[in-house]
Amino acid sequence: MNDLPPDLPRLRTLETWLAYSLGRVRQQIADLERRERERQQGERARPPAPDWLLGYGLSRDAPPIAVHVGGCHMAGKRARGVDSDTARRALADGVEACSHCRPDRDLGFLDG
Repeated sequence: MNDLPPDLPRLRTLETWLAYSLGRVRQQIADLERRERERQQGERARPPAPDWLLGYGLSRDAPPIAVHVGGCHMAGKRARGVDSDTARRALADGVEACSHCRPDRDLGFLDG
């Protein structure tokens, strides 16, 4: 059973269509490979996550409201990375320690 057209003009049309389709598929593959390379390059260039975070409220000038371990899911979008000395100083100044990630325990800073 032959599923190809029997005459040359239709075979040439089919060949043209297949070449066009193959070109589109190859272009899509090239685009996806480029995007993947860019994604991997972005991951390699990403700075490391901070070890400690200070969470801030809605006001731009407000003092910090909580100290978090870096990567804590409770930190939210208004958190900024800080070093361990800054995190300890914030705890000493009365900034609340996150009850989920417990930065006070990891920093060796426990009340009472």
